[in-house]
Amino acid sequence: MDAATLTYDSLRFGEIEDFPETSEPVWILGKQFSALTEKDDILADVTSRLWFTYRKNFQPIGGTGPTSDTGWGCMLRCGQMILGEALVCRHLGRDWRWIPGQRQRADYISILNAFIDKKDSYYSIHQIAQMGVGEGKSIGQWYGPNTVAQVLKKLAVFDSWSRLAVHVAMDNTVVIEEIKRLCMPWLDFDRGACAVSEEPREMNGDLEGACALAEEETALWKPLVLLIPLRLGLSDINEAYIEPLKQCFMMPQSLGVIGGKPNSAHYFIGFVGEELIYLDPHTTQPAVDPSEGAHFPDDSYHCQHPPCRMHICELDPSIAAGFFCQTEDDFDDWCAQIRKVSNCRGLPMFELVDSQPSHLIGADVINLTPEFSDSDRLERFFDSEDEEFEILSL
Repeated sequence: MDAATLTYDSLRFGEIEDFPETSEPVWILGKQFSALTEKDDILADVTSRLWFTYRKNFQPIGGTGPTSDTGWGCMLRCGQMILGEALVCRHLGRDWRWIPGQRQRADYISILNAFIDKKDSYYSIHQIAQMGVGEGKSIGQWYGPNTVAQVLKKLAVFDSWSRLAVHVAMDNTVVIEEIKRLCMPWLDFDRGACAVSEEPREMNGDLEGACALAEEETALWKPLVLLIPLRLGLSDINEAYIEPLKQCFMMPQSLGVIGGKPNSAHYFIGFVGEELIYLDPHTTQPAVDPSEGAHFPDDSYHCQHPPCRMHICELDPSIAAGFFCQTEDDFDDWCAQIRKVSNCRGLPMFELVDSQPSHLIGADVINLTPEFSDSDRLERFFDSEDEEFEILSL
């Protein structure tokens, strides 16, 4: 059997190692815990993250394609997990907790429905696999973190409920002006940061000025999902990046990291000491059909055992880090933290700049509006990194 298709079903509830008894802090998506006194809180926090795994017996992808993603869909599932965390933060808040058997909020059910393995769900395995065809990936082919990031950006355009601004940072560079243009498209940056465009804009079928935005838009900021594809070494992670990577998990805006190690992709949500904490999609579960009854069977979407851990040096260097900024203040705070991290020991994982560097200005600059015509230009930035990641995963 191919190593990539092996699952840890037999280990799920008996042999997975418990959290270590250590005085070192445990960091999970911007929250700090003590392994000595808050173990229950750690497990409750981990269990509340959405856990997307291989599934079987779902509707054929594309009508005649695969009915299971076992062996090829692990990075797609990791992409679902990092975006699922963004939707939880967007609609429920970072401190929301899942309690088994408890009647769930409508917003939570709506989030899960966006990922159900059906062709008409916003972020289903069907949608991700089929959108990936436009990125040069056939259905059933391995993805790297870069391709997943680009596909999620495209799919988010159709999610009118969450109304996320998804930005994929190019060339290891985060450009503040580009992100603010994306998250505040109704502002005229050419006339000054606070100038509001006088052009009427159509919203929900009506022409309205920027001053007549819906109540939830009065902050003039579309919630930001920032995905940063990175390569932190050649065949192994450069140790100079380890401390900056840890710092990312300590930021309150953290959505975690998607990446992996040879033969598998994982969703990394934190660290303790020199070990990364992650959710593993490599277990195959039956597809869930919410129409089977009034109660949504959601237990299989939450990892109810201690999370997996691996030494940080085992991490494949090709990753994508994610961050969520609900407000402009969140983004400004994130920028300040990144600048502080850049002044600490270790190598900065990426560059944060105020405006587009001159060497990137020109014909190859990507229009940040979500037009699908950009896909061809996006591919040449990412294909080489994806292929290298996938070679390691064979």
